[in-house]
Amino acid sequence: MTQPAFVLVRPQMGENIGASARAMWNFGLDRMRVVAPRDGWPNPKAVAMASGAGRLLDEAMLAETTAAAVADASYVYATTARQRDLTKPVFTPEAAMEDAARRLAAGEQVAVLFGPERAGLENDDIARANAIISVPVNPDFPSLNIAQCVLLTAYEWRRATETVEGRVMEMAGTDMATQIEVEKLATHYEDRLEAAGFFFPETKADGMKRTLRNLWSRMPLTRADVQTLHGILRQLVRQATRGQ
Repeated sequence: MTQPAFVLVRPQMGENIGASARAMWNFGLDRMRVVAPRDGWPNPKAVAMASGAGRLLDEAMLAETTAAAVADASYVYATTARQRDLTKPVFTPEAAMEDAARRLAAGEQVAVLFGPERAGLENDDIARANAIISVPVNPDFPSLNIAQCVLLTAYEWRRATETVEGRVMEMAGTDMATQIEVEKLATHYEDRLEAAGFFFPETKADGMKRTLRNLWSRMPLTRADVQTLHGILRQLVRQATRGQ
């Protein structure tokens, strides 16, 4: 097992099972286990809702009890929003999936329990877990749909196991402008503005030019941006010349 098994415990609606499968596959997870689904198995509503993630349902392990579903796991997390009278470590989803990744890398087998829609996991289910995953939700409305909880946990698994840049720049086929390209753009505008009498009075001209240079240097210009700004200025000058 190179990823955690996601165990849906007594899910009530086929649609939520399908939505959970879709959420798992969105983030590269395909180890689904289903414990005593209320409406039987296989479930056509689950298949319809899975929308492209049907393979997870075809390969899902069906179990009669929670104990059977996690029998091969060495470490089990239980997702729950309520306080329980059980002494266990409590993780956020982010910390839990980081911990799960370390355990799996060390050769352990990991499972995550998700409870039924109406009331969540029962204490007997949670008692079988080694730790709790608690989502920091609004305390006045803590209930999460099972598929939402699966999606959130699967997302944190992806973050814990994939190198994903927090912010990237989509260049759309161009490159960032070089200093010399920005310098030529600044000079082009400065020359045209000077010819138009923009830098007035003369005593303030140097400061105004410095302000414009600072403006260009702050802008993350691409080569396409520079070409566009040159073109705009050229067209404005042509239009002004025609009007004379």
